[in-house]
Amino acid sequence: MPTCENNACQSLARVVSLDSLSDENYRVRLECPEIAAAILPGQFFMLRCPDRTDPLLGRPFALYDTYEADGKLAGIDVGFHVVGKMTGLMEDLQPGQEIEIWGPLGNGFPEVETGHLIQVAGGIGYTPFVAVSREALLGKQYGSESRQGIKADKASLIYGVRTSRFRANMDDLSDLKDLDIQICTEDGSEGHHGLVTDLLKPMLENGPKERITVLTCGPLRMMQAVSALCEQLGVACWASLETPMACGFGACFSCVVPVKTEDGWDYRRSCMEGPVFPAGDILWQSIS
Repeated sequence: MPTCENNACQSLARVVSLDSLSDENYRVRLECPEIAAAILPGQFFMLRCPDRTDPLLGRPFALYDTYEADGKLAGIDVGFHVVGKMTGLMEDLQPGQEIEIWGPLGNGFPEVETGHLIQVAGGIGYTPFVAVSREALLGKQYGSESRQGIKADKASLIYGVRTSRFRANMDDLSDLKDLDIQICTEDGSEGHHGLVTDLLKPMLENGPKERITVLTCGPLRMMQAVSALCEQLGVACWASLETPMACGFGACFSCVVPVKTEDGWDYRRSCMEGPVFPAGDILWQSIS
């Protein structure tokens, strides 16, 4: 049975399936109905392989989406890129295995009502926008029934990768017929040859600024460039940071982020006050 405290639960989740999204990118489905019922788009959870001391600590992963089985909310999907020991172990997960999970943790994307929702992602950073897009365009419910969620007249996803080999499989978005997906690659192997900001700028310039909301997640310098462009053009922007963290609940202060305050600046914990921050508040140059 899961142990729950302060809206977060800790339990063992059963692996249902593991699917490849692209080279070195995967989606694992975990059975954990309690966490699925509580989690919001933009929140995260910690995963750890049980009965192992290497790695000793859990690792943070953002919500990809929730799923149903037999008409009931059954668990969550997790997208991940193989970059270290933990994700290397996850690459070999088999159905029926169990993995430790605790969450939901952190905040989520703000509840907004907007004309044009523009999601800008790089690499595996597109994963939080699966749930965001389904909430905005399909009215999918997350969390409590009182949640208003994210609403948009239209939505776009600008998705950038180094080369087409690393572009994630977009089949999971096939139900989002109204989602405008634009691909760009740095080497020109697919879609626009260039950067995500090349596609973002005309979108921001050609619409009413007060009716546009930008959400971004991915490589740090990509988000910094998106934030700078939005600030320059006066468009609201929120960034979901992929900050390394050790505990996930605010005790270790290993995930602090420098942000602007009324008194100048201060640190905020990505696992508690984040991982989603107003992009214009982040002191990007001070983040290594």
